Amino acid sequence: MNLQGIVAVSGKPGLWKALTQNKTGFILESLDEKKTKLVANISTAKLASLDEITIFGDDEDIRLKDVFERMKTAASVPDAKADGNKLRTFFREVAPGHDEEKVYASDMKKIVSWFGILKDLPLFAEADPTQAPAAEAPAKVEEPAVAVEDNVAEKTTAKKKPAAKKPAK
Repeated sequence: MNLQGIVAVSGKPGLWKALTQNKTGFILESLDEKKTKLVANISTAKLASLDEITIFGDDEDIRLKDVFERMKTAASVPDAKADGNKLRTFFREVAPGHDEEKVYASDMKKIVSWFGILKDLPLFAEADPTQAPAAEAPAKVEEPAVAVEDNVAEKTTAKKKPAAKKPAK
């Protein structure tokens, strides 16, 4: 699931896609049918990237992306307007180990409503572009390290040429 560039704006309902950044903030587009544009000023608006959001857990925090993955495979997702007890039992299934004292019903309603917005979008089915390069990164890191060592060996055996003298000014 590709959640890059998808943000929640405090004080604004729904989810937004970051289109571009300018000097003062971000230009956002809503993910609903209206495709409303919004300029979010960095100094006044609080943006939260869905990639970075976590849910309080008993042992460690649970990534929102992992909860969405489990919600995809869940038998039925309750409505965002469902009562807190129904949402709590659902969250015990999709976010096992979440801290029930710190995760409020309003948080669960927000996550379920976000899931409702995202589930039909094509980006929700896309692979995460940040995970594929991470698997290749160790191989790329090792290759230049070997090449650097070879260059060091060549430099120590090669004779140094005398530096050319610069003309006086």
